[in-house]
Amino acid sequence: MSNKVIIIGGGPAGITAGYHLAKNGISCSVYEKENLLGGIAKTIEYKGYYFDLGGHRFFTKNNEINQIWHEALKEDFFKRPRLSRIYYKNKFYNYPIKLPEVIRNLGMWQSFLVLVSYFRSKLFPYKKEDSFEEYVSNRFGRKLYETFFKSYTEKVWGMPCTELKAEWAAQRIKNLSLVTAVLNAVFGNRGNKIKTLISEFEYPKYGPGMMWNGMAKIITSNGGEVAFGTEITRINIEGNKVKSVIVSSKNGEKELAIDYLLSSMPLREMVMRIYPKPENSFIEAARKLKYRDFVTVALIIDEENMFPDNWIYIHAPEVKLGRIQNFKNWSSFMTPDSKKTCLGLEYFCFEGDDIWNMDDKDLIKLGTEELFKIELLSDKAKVIDGKVVRVPKAYPVYDGTYKESLELVKEYLSSISNLQVIGRNGMHRYNNMDHSMLTGLMAAKNIMGEKHNIWDVNADEEYHEEQK
Repeated sequence: MSNKVIIIGGGPAGITAGYHLAKNGISCSVYEKENLLGGIAKTIEYKGYYFDLGGHRFFTKNNEINQIWHEALKEDFFKRPRLSRIYYKNKFYNYPIKLPEVIRNLGMWQSFLVLVSYFRSKLFPYKKEDSFEEYVSNRFGRKLYETFFKSYTEKVWGMPCTELKAEWAAQRIKNLSLVTAVLNAVFGNRGNKIKTLISEFEYPKYGPGMMWNGMAKIITSNGGEVAFGTEITRINIEGNKVKSVIVSSKNGEKELAIDYLLSSMPLREMVMRIYPKPENSFIEAARKLKYRDFVTVALIIDEENMFPDNWIYIHAPEVKLGRIQNFKNWSSFMTPDSKKTCLGLEYFCFEGDDIWNMDDKDLIKLGTEELFKIELLSDKAKVIDGKVVRVPKAYPVYDGTYKESLELVKEYLSSISNLQVIGRNGMHRYNNMDHSMLTGLMAAKNIMGEKHNIWDVNADEEYHEEQK
């Protein structure tokens, strides 16, 4: 087969699509505008230290995705124990929860109020679950929602939980409830049936960047192309098909005729690059799709063992810090000096706001001071270096207008027979990494003659936290 396929974006979805097409003899090119693969799941190297933009667990219920991971990495794919905790009012809570710890930290009275609140939510639930607040309160009770969900979630999204749509919670914690969390605490997550509560995961030796580089080698060894610093600036439509794209790089622009186009570009941007322009209603719908951005502040600290967690959620409104990754605990190979620690401090923001525009030195200072304030750093002088990475359009926002806008955009896209959108930003859907990869895999299979509805990924029963 010699069909020419252009894939926009070298994130998990785009690389997976290229991998499958190239292995099956289909000519394809992956165009990535940055110089690293992986999108938000890329790995940054700084002075021999490796860190993620966030932490990315490799755990899936899909056997085909699991096989791809192992083919790409082989012996460089390790099983890692999971330890994550919640920091709340100067105390730490394991997640998945441990009942004795919760009772000890909250106290008997507060624990009793949590139970009363839970049973009240069962007797008098919100009849409609439109918002994140309503969805979580119905499953955990309002008291536990306010304790362990509200502060962190509002940091992540920069909006009240009453304005964040329930669909986001439905994708992240499907059917997880206080009962299942307690049962997990007592009996364990047998067979890892509840993905949110897994106790171990696999992880590449030097971070997820290894995965995408390994898959890229498979693409190029099978005759495909992976190009960096290259952007699709225009998508030319004729009739009901994409006929060509304009490819822009440091070498200038060129027009390429194509047979199929797969796009993991942010959906809003992709619609704006179509020519002739769609009707105004579709353009306006695309413009209403919003994104949340974030900044990673990597700190190199002259301390050997700071805390045992892979990551910690910071449910503390007194600091702007949202989450902390300890990359040595993801893989010891990511920190070249075993006497030092590299932490990734995550700040959720909007592109152009105060955090986003802050000077790198000031961000490193802010991270150091906040780490000291919550007593995870004993001496600010131990921070010996730092690196700041800004991540635009990290998370598609599920606000009050997104659903109607997305449906309109999907209606328009359905009229273009050789265009498929894939991945988190390409579909404006907060998918996990394995789900994003699966959308790329299904799109590639569709080109080869199979018929998959990509929008069903992470919606089918197979992907629910509990199968009924």
